[in-house]
Amino acid sequence: MAFSLLTISCDGQLTMPQEKTLSIEQIAKLIPSRVKERSSWANDIVQISQQLKIEKNAENMCTIIAVVDQESNFVADPVVAGLGEKAIREINERLEKKLGKQMANYFENMLKTRPTPENNYLSQIRKVKTERELDQLYREMFDYYSKQYHVSLLAGAAKLAGQDIAEQFNPITTLGSMQVHIRYAKANKRSFINIHNLRDDMYTQNGGLYYGIHRLMMYPVQYDKPLYRFADYNSGMYSSRNAAFQKMLNTLANEQLDLDGDLLLYNKDGDVKLQKSGTEITLIQYFSTDPTAPPARTIRSDLKQEKTQDFEDTTTYQYVVKHYEKQTGQEAPYAIMPKVIISGPKLSRDYNTNWFASRVNGRYLRCMSQAKRLKLN
Repeated sequence: MAFSLLTISCDGQLTMPQEKTLSIEQIAKLIPSRVKERSSWANDIVQISQQLKIEKNAENMCTIIAVVDQESNFVADPVVAGLGEKAIREINERLEKKLGKQMANYFENMLKTRPTPENNYLSQIRKVKTERELDQLYREMFDYYSKQYHVSLLAGAAKLAGQDIAEQFNPITTLGSMQVHIRYAKANKRSFINIHNLRDDMYTQNGGLYYGIHRLMMYPVQYDKPLYRFADYNSGMYSSRNAAFQKMLNTLANEQLDLDGDLLLYNKDGDVKLQKSGTEITLIQYFSTDPTAPPARTIRSDLKQEKTQDFEDTTTYQYVVKHYEKQTGQEAPYAIMPKVIISGPKLSRDYNTNWFASRVNGRYLRCMSQAKRLKLN
């Protein structure tokens, strides 16, 4: 996949030949001095950048460094405060819903008595400190559970038959030093490995960086600020652009759509639902008054491209941009900050995308200031 989008800078523009290509030693100096083994991290960043054909200029390297620092402070398998207790709460909330009452009772008994009453799984969960420890313990528990209770033969687990029950239940969905979702990593595996080996790879320094850099850099955008790429990293590819689209639609249709950057509805596996989103309904209603506007089937087809750059070339996107500029007399906004709440079992409280993107952007600016002092850009 050696085409131009792989040599983009953090603002989405193609890097220019005169920009300096940084060495491992120079990149190491851009990593915060408090980080141990800066040269090791820099070496992996260089190796992965070469593999993915990402230019090793100051802008790109500072983009990567800022996200790694925000997500893990350059720790491959970071400690998460109170992780064990949070995991137990997550189990209690999901157990009966996922397995049914009978199997949930079996599982609760296993937690309290296996592998031994003195060192049961419940006490082991309480002691975990890192995602990797919890992840590996989950796999061990569900492997034991599946074999002990013959899960695929139990009526209550019919919907799980043929699936990896450990994967279905595992609350660790974002992994490694750059907190990449396991679904993204599965779709972009760098080798033919099973899900368990993939998870193990993501907890290594190199693996965590590989999938994080891939997720952060391997798509083209025309953002005028790196802030929006950082927002996308948190809330989804092109969510900043899509939030701007929703804002334009709100103006045209006099609506109050959430500016979350999701134009369709998705299930937990990332597949599009048949149910129409508020954005799709608003588009259909607004377009219904204009016989030249795209029909409902075209709108749905166009919105399915919302996670790609090609969405910008669709009839639906172009129609909204044209009518927004005509109605307001203003240039259509390309990107705005998505309004998305961040929550999950690993977080002590809810945050939002603006909080995340602003903090990453602060780290990016400090990195770029360091590059300027060292005359690397």
